[in-house]
Amino acid sequence: MINPRLCLALLLSAFAIVPVHAQTPTAKPAAATVQPPEASYNPVADPKAVVVVGHARFTVLTPQMIRMEWAADGKFEDRPSFVFLNRLLPVPEFTQKKDGQRVTLKTADVELTYNADSAGDGKFTAENLTATIQLNGKAVTWHPGMDDSGNLQGTTRTLDGAKGNQTKEPIDPGLVSRDGWVVVDDSKRPLFDSDNFTFAQGEKSEWPWIVLRTDTDRQDWYFFGYGHEYKNALGDFVKVAGRIPIPPRFAFGIWWSRYWAYSDQELDNLVSGFHENDLPLDVLVIDMDWHLNKEQLLAMGEKDQSGHELGWSGYTWNPLLFPDPKAFLDGIHAQGIKATLNVHPASGVHPWEKAYPEMAKAMGIDPATRKWVAFDITNKKFARNYMDLLHHPLERQGINFWWLDWQQEMKTGTPGVSPTWWLNYVHFTDQQMEGKRPLLFHRWGGLGNHRYQIGFSGDTISVWDSLAFQPWFTATAANVGYAYWSHDIGGHMPGVVDPEIITRWIEFGAFSPILRTHTTKNPDSERRVWAYPEPYADIMRETMQHREQMQPYIYTEARRTYDTGVAFLHPLYYDWPEAEQAYNVKDEYVFGSQMLVAPITSPVDPVTQLSTRKVWIPQGEWIERSSGKHFAGPADATRSFDIRETPVYVKAGAIVPGQPPMQHADQRPVDPLILNVFPLADKQTSEYKLYSDGSDSEAYKRGAFSWTKISAAQSGDELTLTIAPVEGSYPGMTTERAYELRLPYDWPPETVTANGQSLTFTAKGSPKIGWRYEGNTLSTVITTVRYSVHTPVKIVVKRAGGSLASRSQLDGFAGAIARLQLAYDTLNALENFRTRATDPVIDAWETGDRLSYRPEKAKAEIARFPKVYADALASVKALVAKADTDAGDLDKKRDEYHRSAQDEERMKNFRNYLKRAENAIEDGGVK
Repeated sequence: MINPRLCLALLLSAFAIVPVHAQTPTAKPAAATVQPPEASYNPVADPKAVVVVGHARFTVLTPQMIRMEWAADGKFEDRPSFVFLNRLLPVPEFTQKKDGQRVTLKTADVELTYNADSAGDGKFTAENLTATIQLNGKAVTWHPGMDDSGNLQGTTRTLDGAKGNQTKEPIDPGLVSRDGWVVVDDSKRPLFDSDNFTFAQGEKSEWPWIVLRTDTDRQDWYFFGYGHEYKNALGDFVKVAGRIPIPPRFAFGIWWSRYWAYSDQELDNLVSGFHENDLPLDVLVIDMDWHLNKEQLLAMGEKDQSGHELGWSGYTWNPLLFPDPKAFLDGIHAQGIKATLNVHPASGVHPWEKAYPEMAKAMGIDPATRKWVAFDITNKKFARNYMDLLHHPLERQGINFWWLDWQQEMKTGTPGVSPTWWLNYVHFTDQQMEGKRPLLFHRWGGLGNHRYQIGFSGDTISVWDSLAFQPWFTATAANVGYAYWSHDIGGHMPGVVDPEIITRWIEFGAFSPILRTHTTKNPDSERRVWAYPEPYADIMRETMQHREQMQPYIYTEARRTYDTGVAFLHPLYYDWPEAEQAYNVKDEYVFGSQMLVAPITSPVDPVTQLSTRKVWIPQGEWIERSSGKHFAGPADATRSFDIRETPVYVKAGAIVPGQPPMQHADQRPVDPLILNVFPLADKQTSEYKLYSDGSDSEAYKRGAFSWTKISAAQSGDELTLTIAPVEGSYPGMTTERAYELRLPYDWPPETVTANGQSLTFTAKGSPKIGWRYEGNTLSTVITTVRYSVHTPVKIVVKRAGGSLASRSQLDGFAGAIARLQLAYDTLNALENFRTRATDPVIDAWETGDRLSYRPEKAKAEIARFPKVYADALASVKALVAKADTDAGDLDKKRDEYHRSAQDEERMKNFRNYLKRAENAIEDGGVK
């Protein structure tokens, strides 16, 4: 039966051409004008957006999105589906032209034509339905059955067993396509029985549940005609399908995970190891051995009545490993660490579980029968008891969220409902009813799961190909709104990896949504970064510390993901859709609004110890973070990076907020707030808005948050940074803080003022209020007093006349210093052969250090640098030439009093060491 709200559309259909203008809907206020859609879903569209022709109904949702329905019985569906929850949007302008059973709808972007008479019952076919859009000035027409060959793909349920791009399950289609159109078939997708997802009554709230569609022959399609406006497509998708929620802040920190039968003492020692090695830790993932295991259950004479593997499921702590779980978790929480447990729920609840008697009674089973309670997650009664009796008691002990490691059947007791999808829904919404900031950790369940994150990508094989696949895989998931994949950093199996690959994997993890190391149950697998040899341990430590310090930036970008529907880690083609390279360079991606990342996913050259890769530089001016070198795009660049470096390209003028070192995300307020401001051109301005909220609930959806506007402007040799008073508030908000302004790759200042007060030069490395200069990266570091967040702050940096005009002399200086250090370290490794860094190498390398002490000498030092750099290179070339003539005398040169175990390797590769130093200096590129 047609909904009576459609009567106006039926009346309008009597006219030949009817213009329809956007206005306030009559059913409910449009969600977008009141609160975010998840706060007030309405699956019933405004009647003014609806056109009915015979057994077909068309709903113009946006100028580029049209719902297309056909039903054999003429009865259309207005309930929310698993994907499409909110159809009440402001009505876009469109016209309709009717001629009998033929109708043409025109929006600003799409022309849809349907002829109900052209085929018997009017069911949509290539003969009776078309939609035309304009793509780069050309008309593109879609019809049913057309192959979407340009689809840019979405994501897949799991990477279990994947080696590189060889996934066991196919990648689902995405919501964006180079063809300019995508059609989502919602015809068979289950529905919800309610549109109220506010959970305003807390744990007493009604729980929207599954209802199946009727068996009537029907089509329910959504046409996305966005051309190459990919961001707009995703922005409109979250208006109708719900937004991508913001994970709690701690989720963006450091996670420890390992498949291992840990005891509480081992985990306590592990946490101590993080602290002793100055490593942050935010989340402790406790894998499946926390509960009673197979051997214990066999000894008890038990068997799994469900037919699954014994000991795979469990809800009762193993008392041998965890004699006092609550005390253990209290200790973890006291150190600011969150805890999650792994569960495989497919076996249901068996008689050995502590919660079994209560669960059995609740499900109508006499506990005396010892009959297991079968897993039946689509049964609301079971789901309520599953959460209330199995999970909530463990949460009260201190478990913060759940790792749902579903690996069993792909069906439930309700046809068409995936256990993965529905488990995600049940666990996430249960936390909403508890008033928490929801978080779960599970595999992708299908379209619509963007509302329930984060994702566990599964058990990959620990090889370079797997690492190389993950940047593309992670970015491409944005095409279905799945913003937060968490990968097994280091790979899962067989688990043993060499220091280089784990270092590169962690470097990628630092610029991915979630950084979680993991491995399989192999005693030789190692993920404790301090257990690896130097320099790898040091590099991994610094990388994890840097990740924790990026929290303000990443959290702000997560808010933008929520607001826009565009994942902060996304493919290049979102921003440069007409650039062919944006599609071809698959392992490079956008990371937030300020930077691009192109991870190293292959080994270093054995001689140079550098990894070389091609990088695409998009339109605009970009700065390579590791070298300070400027690039103007669009351009292709071939660049080399040592093991310490991740290819990150920052927009010229970018403002990137950060925080001081912390042991965990919430250790203390962000004070000082660190602001990295990259060089601006003359007359250039830039802006960044920093986001913050309480992170412990969904109050951000109701206005409990703050924004701080930060702007920078370059005028000649003067840079002005302005921090505006905070806008908004939330409980626990920081009321005052200091600022640390970092200005890399530029000349030192002559004067610095903060709100009119002069700041003086301080000694190298000093934390005092004032400014200092870090010569190796040409960074001015300014530390202010503390200000109220409601007080505007203006910092003015004046450099010597002509500094801006001569900035090109500094281009790549930081990279050259890094290469000199590599040469210095390489040569000094040959000390036992009476070979060491030459004086010219030391002289050139110390240039940055001298600048730190005497920044007023910068002009002279930089003018001198090309000459001393050339001398350094010449001195190393001389060592190489001498090695060719003295090849047989190395053993005689060995210092008999200071020999080491590495001498044989160094003697064998002596010339390669020298060539490595030579190549390093050549790669520095100073002319």
